[in-house]
Amino acid sequence: MNNRSTKRTLASMLMAFESFVVFFATLVGFGLKVADAAVVWGVGLTITFLLILTPAVLGRRGSYVWGWFLQLAVLLTGIWVPLMWFVGGVFICLYAWAMIAGGTIDKARAAMAKQNFTTPIG
Repeated sequence: MNNRSTKRTLASMLMAFESFVVFFATLVGFGLKVADAAVVWGVGLTITFLLILTPAVLGRRGSYVWGWFLQLAVLLTGIWVPLMWFVGGVFICLYAWAMIAGGTIDKARAAMAKQNFTTPIG
């Protein structure tokens, strides 16, 4: 039986996909010359790498709060690339869904496992 948290799995998949989106938004920001190239690459690649690395620590204390911080950071890139206000908002909604749906599924799975463990067979 797979004991991996659905909440963690959903958040990990979301962040992996989001890292690609942020990387491409960094390319857009660089191409549009929205700021100094060092700032664009520094901010974009930092957020991209943090999104790629965060799934490794998800499930630990404070890690989901860190995920919320990253969602806010993605949203704030809209300062340079205005479309990121919309994209960041979409990812905030998706992250909220991952937290709510994943947590609900994990609780239901735990309740079912407890019920199956305490119910006599036969």
